[in-house]
Amino acid sequence: MQPSYKMTHVFILRSSMPQTTPYSSKFNPSAYSSCHGHRQPVEENYGGLHYRDNKLVSGSLEALIQLLVPTVDYYPDRSYIFTFLLSSRLFLNPLELMSRVCYLCVDHHRVGDPQTDKKRIREIAPKIVQLLTEWTETFPYDFRDERMMRSLKEMTHRLAFGDELSRRAMHRLIQRLLRKLTTLGQYEESLATTSAAAAAIERPLPLKAKQPLARREECVLNLCDDPFVFAQQLTHIEMERLSYIGPEEFVRAFAQKRPSDNRKSFFSKRKSSNLEAYIEWFNRLSYLIATEICMPVKKKHRARVLEFFIDVAQECFNIGNFNSLMAIITGMNMNPVSRLKKTWGKVNTDKFDILVHQMDPSSNFYSYRTALRGATQRSSTAHTSQEMIVIPFFSLFIKDIYFLNEGCANRLPNGQINFEKFWELAKQVSEFLSWRQVVCPFERDRKTLQYLISTPVFSEDELQLASYESEGPENNLERDTRRSLRSSLSRI
Repeated sequence: MQPSYKMTHVFILRSSMPQTTPYSSKFNPSAYSSCHGHRQPVEENYGGLHYRDNKLVSGSLEALIQLLVPTVDYYPDRSYIFTFLLSSRLFLNPLELMSRVCYLCVDHHRVGDPQTDKKRIREIAPKIVQLLTEWTETFPYDFRDERMMRSLKEMTHRLAFGDELSRRAMHRLIQRLLRKLTTLGQYEESLATTSAAAAAIERPLPLKAKQPLARREECVLNLCDDPFVFAQQLTHIEMERLSYIGPEEFVRAFAQKRPSDNRKSFFSKRKSSNLEAYIEWFNRLSYLIATEICMPVKKKHRARVLEFFIDVAQECFNIGNFNSLMAIITGMNMNPVSRLKKTWGKVNTDKFDILVHQMDPSSNFYSYRTALRGATQRSSTAHTSQEMIVIPFFSLFIKDIYFLNEGCANRLPNGQINFEKFWELAKQVSEFLSWRQVVCPFERDRKTLQYLISTPVFSEDELQLASYESEGPENNLERDTRRSLRSSLSRI
C-alpha cells in the first residue's frame, strides 16, 4: 500500500536519546525497550524532539511518529506507545497513522534487492509484531474500521515475505482482535436489545387518588433485601460497562474535524459510544432509586426503601464503587424524594449525611478525592480481588479530563505538539485502564441484575406527581403543579 502523503524525513539517533516517559513505572517493560541511565542537560533537542530534565516535552508530529516506529536496534517505551496512540488522534486519525507506520517500517527502507529486503524484514519483523500487538490490545476499537483491518492484513503479507514466525504471530494477533471485536459487538447488541425491551414494557402509571400500588409485580425489597448483595450487583454492572470503554473515547470528543480530511468518516464508524452508555447508566440508576422510593403508597414502606438504599450506598462506599454511590445520592436528592419530609422523618439519616459529606462537591470534591486516593492505594496493595475494586465517580473523571484538555494547548507557539499535556492525559487514562481490568469477584444474582438493567422507571414528571400523591402539596404552587401534571400525563 503506497501512501499518498509526502513524508518529511526526520533523522533521529534514537539509541542516544533520553528516556521519553515521566511515568514508565505504570507499564511493564517491553522485551525490546532499552534503558537510558545517563542524564542529559536540562534542555536538549534531537531531530525535532525537545527534552527537559531528561523527559520528552514537545516535538513535531513527524518526529513523534518516527519515535513510535521500531528499528533493528530500537523499540519505543511502552508508555510512549500508549501516550502517542492515545493523543495522536487529535492530529491525524488512526488510519493515517497506520499508513505512515507501515510505510516507515517497511516501504521506506526497501533497497530493491529481494535478498537484502528479506533479511531486513526478518530482523525487524518481531518488533513490528510487538508494536501492532500493543496497538490492537490497547486500542482494539480502532480496527472496527474495515480499512484499518485491511492494513493490518496487508502488513501480515509483507512480514510473511521475510519471516514465517512473524506471519504466524500476526495471524494469532488478528484472531485475538477479531474475538475481542466480536465480544464488543455482542455487548453493544445486548445494550440495544435491553433498551428496546425496557421501552416496550408499559411504564408504571402515576398514582391516582391513593389507589393501591399494582404497577409492578415485585418491590425491590421483595427481590433483594440484603444491601451488600444489592451493592455487589451494582458493582457487577459498573465493572462490566467500564470494561467496554475504550481509552480513545476520552479523546474522541476533543478531536477537531478538519474539512480537508476523512476524519469524520473514520470516527463515524463508531456510532455508539460505550462511554455515553455508561453515563446513561448513571442517570438510569438515579431515576430508579427515586422511582422505588416514590412508588410505595404507605409512608412506612417508603421509609424502609429509603433505609435500604442508604445501606446500599454505604456498602458501595466500602467496596470502592463511588459511581453507584453518587447515583444513589443523586436519586435521593431529587426534589420528588427530598420533599417527602414525613417519610424522611421516620429515617435515621446519620449514615446518609456522612455519605453525602464524602461526595460533597465543595473544594473540588476534596473529600471524595481523598477517599478515591485511599481506594486506589488499597487496590495497589490488595491481597484479594475485592480490595482491587476502584470505580470512580465517572462524570467527575470525565470533567477532569475535559478541563485538562481545555486548560492546555495541544500545540506550543513554535508549532510543536505539547507532549507534556499528553503525558498527563495518558497518566489519567492509564489509571482508568488499571481500574477497568479488575474482574468482579462477586457472585451474580441474575434476578437482581435483570431488575437493575430493565425494570421501567418514572420520568421526571411522573416522579413529581408520584411524590405529590404520596405526600400532598404544601402550597398553591405545588397544588397547581400537581393538577397540571395529572392533566398532561393522563393524555400520554
